Amino acid sequence: MKIAHIINSLSTGGAEKLILDSIPIYEKKGMEVDLILLDDNASPFRERFQNAYHKNIIGLSKSSIYNPLLIFKLIPLINRYSIIHGHLFPVLYWLVFAKVFSRSRTKIVYTEHSTNNKRRNHPILKFIDRYVYSKVDVIGCISEGTKKELDKHINMPSKTVVINNGIDLSLFSSKNFRNSLLKSSVLAKDSIQLIQVASFRFPKDQATVIEAMKLLPAYYKLSFVGDGPLRNDIEEKVYSNGLENRVTFLGNRYDMPTILSNIDIVLVSSKYEGFALTAVEGMAMGKPIVASNVIGVSEVVDGAGLLFERGNAKDLVTKIMLLENEVFFKEVCEKCLNRSREYSIEKMVDKYFELYISSIRMVNLDKNAV
Repeated sequence: MKIAHIINSLSTGGAEKLILDSIPIYEKKGMEVDLILLDDNASPFRERFQNAYHKNIIGLSKSSIYNPLLIFKLIPLINRYSIIHGHLFPVLYWLVFAKVFSRSRTKIVYTEHSTNNKRRNHPILKFIDRYVYSKVDVIGCISEGTKKELDKHINMPSKTVVINNGIDLSLFSSKNFRNSLLKSSVLAKDSIQLIQVASFRFPKDQATVIEAMKLLPAYYKLSFVGDGPLRNDIEEKVYSNGLENRVTFLGNRYDMPTILSNIDIVLVSSKYEGFALTAVEGMAMGKPIVASNVIGVSEVVDGAGLLFERGNAKDLVTKIMLLENEVFFKEVCEKCLNRSREYSIEKMVDKYFELYISSIRMVNLDKNAV
């Protein structure tokens, strides 16, 4: 079976990392997998992936991913594959239009990575969205909340199925970092280390974390991992509030297990989120998670980590400081570790593999019908 994953780029982000981690597992199942990028500019993710796996990466452009001419670059590629698996916007649009214009019978599997986007609130774009989604064969939603919100938007529940994201649990196993489960600094209060791993773009909500830092005692330190267009705004907010000695910007990093092993509490502050892969990574390290109570994130964290009201810095502070209790801290760590075991990348790949097989069968039925 020959398939292709297509995504905007290999800059940074959860969806990008998910593809890079999953492609080797698909290939172990006997699939031949190509990777197609709308934007083929160099990036650390791209370099690491090609060096590690020597994979065939097909780049369509080094300019804007929103150029509709990319449709015509996709058209000659479509029939090379049994399945094309798309991720993110505008990949969704360009892939569907390329299939429509070429009249290809190649099946499109699409992963819905978010619970919301700006198109859903615009009447004309909402209409176009429904047409585009109607041309996708199967839509994998990364959480129950993602499926619920997409079903409301396009009203095609028969096309959508929940397939939770996953991580390579072996990389983040707390057994590999024996000192990470409970650091003495949490109890001694000399320095409690917080971290948020997220790109600096909407809808990530680093601003609420900064507001919380203003209210937390001085022994709380914060690290941000990630980059993006809003990073300068957050840096200015840090300096204007005199927090530069307590907040560190680490940029994009690719050694998260090592970084997380030196952290006490993982934060996930977001206005909306489809899943929260970073929460699962922190849980797998035996770290307590404090996350926004939003659809998608809440189903991953609730009952294990702690949830705070979205955008409410005072509530975030309250939940963080609850973890200064030694007994409660250990209890939350253990619950988070147990919860992480539900989200293996192998389980995710197995479910998509089943979708691919069923889609191929549909292709054969279509051919027989003709």
